[in-house]
Parts: sequence; C-alpha cells; structure tokens
Amino acid sequence: MAKKNESLGKTVGVVLALCLVCSIVVSGAAIGLKPMQEKNAALDMQKNVLDAAGILKTDTDIVETYNQRIDTMVVSLEDLSVKDDVDPTSFSNRKAAGDPETSTKLEKKNDPAGIGTREDLTQIYLVKSESGETTGLVLHIRGQGLWGTMYGLLALEDDFDTVKGVNFYEHAETPGLGGEITNPNWVKSWEGKEVYGEDGNVQFEVVKGGASDKHEVDALSGATLTSNGVEYLIQFWMGENGYGPLLKKLREGELNNG
Repeated sequence: MAKKNESLGKTVGVVLALCLVCSIVVSGAAIGLKPMQEKNAALDMQKNVLDAAGILKTDTDIVETYNQRIDTMVVSLEDLSVKDDVDPTSFSNRKAAGDPETSTKLEKKNDPAGIGTREDLTQIYLVKSESGETTGLVLHIRGQGLWGTMYGLLALEDDFDTVKGVNFYEHAETPGLGGEITNPNWVKSWEGKEVYGEDGNVQFEVVKGGASDKHEVDALSGATLTSNGVEYLIQFWMGENGYGPLLKKLREGELNNG
C-alpha cells in the first residue's frame, strides 16, 4: 500500500510540476507577445480611422498617411477641454467606459444606444488635407445591436454635421442580415447625409422603404433590430449626452486646453 501511495504521490507531483512549467511558458509568451498585439491593434485602428475618413486606398501606407493626415487628441466630454496631459496613442475609450472612475452611468431614459456608461474622456481624430488644413473629424461610436455591442467610427465634414463616412469595425450581427452594416454599398449611402436639422437637434434616421431625405439612410433588409440600434446610437452620440456639445463648440471655434 505504501508503494502505491508513493507512486501516486510522484505522479501527482509530476503533473503539478508540468502544470507549473506550462503556466510559466504560457504567461511568458503572453507577456512577450503583448507589445506586438498592442502594435497590431493600434495599426488596425489607424486603418479604420483612415477608412472612415475616406482616405484609405489599396496602396495606402497606413502609418505614414495616418501621421500626415490625422491629429489624435483626448477631449473631455464634461468640460469640453483638450487633455494635453493624456497620451492619445495609449488612451482607450473602451477602457475608460468600463471604469467607474472615468465614466458616467447613464439613466435608461438618456441611453437609447443601450451602452450603460459613457466615458468622460474621448479620443477624437481631426482629419487634415495634404496642405494641413482641418477638413473634418472622426469620432468613436457604439451601441447595442441584436447580438451585442456594435463598435464604429463616424467621420464628419468640417461643418461637423455632414457625414463623410462610417465604419463599423466590430460587431456580432448576423451575417447577411445585420452584418450588412459593413456592406460597402450601404456604407457609401451615408456619404453626404446630415445629422442635424435646422433646429440643431439630431434628425438622422434609418428608415424602411427607401431613404428620401438628407437625414435618412435605408434600413437593412431583414434586420430591424440592428437598423434600430444604428439609429439609436447615432441619436445618442450626436446628442446632448454624447458629442453634441463638443461639436457645437467646434463650430464656434477652438477647444480649450485643460
């Protein structure tokens, strides 16, 4: 019996030692790969920003074009100031939204997008012409779809109203239905649409039966909940609890440093 117990003990010891070694190897690999993963994620976001802004071509050097044509900054949605003390290259809207210390919990009546919390600081991208003049900006947007959160970028012209482009770069919508939010033809239908009405309120709509107005885009066939989600997230982010006050400030002049 003693020999059997000793054999069992050795076996358990070997298994535990093997598990420890494997965990060390996996942890080391994860740590070693993290910088590369972060670099790839940053490159992917730069590509998405250029795509939303309409300046991504098949032969575009992403890093060079991004550095020449995009000014990235972090802005407070609370006091509408530019946060020069926050590094925009490492800032994450998603992390800020998930931290109670850096986000605001939304009341249900003020949360048509169904996001729960809104980050207090946000990363924005000013788009420049080749001569260096500001031609518009790109904003982070997100909202609840049928199966999960839809993450995207909305590009506006320099009137901070007319849509230049949109890019839903992450979602869990059904392929062929709600997943059509990435269909190039549908995305192109956003170009030239206007977010705000003459009264300054958000009038953008996703409509069934064919868009016939400068504030409308067609709904996705067979994807009512996804279409509604897209409309609601635009209404939220372009409204008073989202970017509305910031865009108004941009129309009036320069943002304040803070």
